[in-house]
Amino acid sequence: MALVGGAVRDALLGRSPLDLDVVVPDGEVAALAQASGLPFVHHPAFDNATLTLPGGRAADLVRARRETYPVPGGNPVPQPGSLEDDLRRRDFSVNALALRVRADAAPTLLDVTGGLADLDAEVLRPLHAHSFHEDASRLVRGARLGARLRLSAHPELLLQVPAALAVAGQTPRLWAELNLLLHEPRPGRAAALLQEWGAGALLPDPALLLALDAQQDEGAIVSPQVYAAALLHAAPDPAALATRLGLGDRPGLLLARALGDTFYPAGTPERRLRALLRPDAYEGLTGKDVLALGVPPGRAVGEALAHLAAGRRAGQLRSAEDERAALRAFVAQQAQTNPLH
Repeated sequence: MALVGGAVRDALLGRSPLDLDVVVPDGEVAALAQASGLPFVHHPAFDNATLTLPGGRAADLVRARRETYPVPGGNPVPQPGSLEDDLRRRDFSVNALALRVRADAAPTLLDVTGGLADLDAEVLRPLHAHSFHEDASRLVRGARLGARLRLSAHPELLLQVPAALAVAGQTPRLWAELNLLLHEPRPGRAAALLQEWGAGALLPDPALLLALDAQQDEGAIVSPQVYAAALLHAAPDPAALATRLGLGDRPGLLLARALGDTFYPAGTPERRLRALLRPDAYEGLTGKDVLALGVPPGRAVGEALAHLAAGRRAGQLRSAEDERAALRAFVAQQAQTNPLH
């Protein structure tokens, strides 16, 4: 058996592995998973098993195979194969490295596609000329990987971009990969790579995502939900994009709150997103501020806040100072209209 793919690549780069894939050329995968004593889920269609490791991480046991794609963008048809066959079916050369493990010999590194040279050159190269035509999601996976590892596109990758775009609509996995892009350490960088490679049509202008990347570079913690909400804001049809990416309702609701006038404390997702989308916006007075300006507790506070909100919606209030002045005028008017109020 052999450790393959991302774990080998990341180990060679001195990074903590994100993925653990073990290819089993011979033997029954389900039986091996059972023998491990770990919790696992068996996937019979491809004879793979996902094991849950101590600490919550996962490892995949993969039966060595070859693959064919009868329909571009559809699921591949697996056939039994060797370890070398399994490496050649993968997406990029830097993901086709293997560390062969034997009980009677030291581990050996196997490189059948030139992945080591590409890793040294910091280049991302598809394994064959029809790679993106078979599976357009590889284009997005490449952008994720290129952004994370600072890899540049091989000319062969750029040549295949039009083929990926041509079959994008019939490749459901592509939209799942775009969802995963929002969970990358720097989603804006990955989205910008897609645009740079000529695949900007897959996502709206990445400027907002890059701005969130910059916030992270300055030490802020920006969640994938904030990135998703910013992406929806930039989209011509936010509802359609949310559906394609399987985002659910939360990013849209977050976006609506960020675009509203409700007060949110510093550091909250709403406040962080509002600062990006409405740079000229200010934080209106809160109930605490209203009380500090002499409004008595109770119903009067709600009336004062409603009055200020109406002024903001009408465009009459443009700063906290405007609101304080409007509040003083409102309180004085209320006192004259209803001295006992």
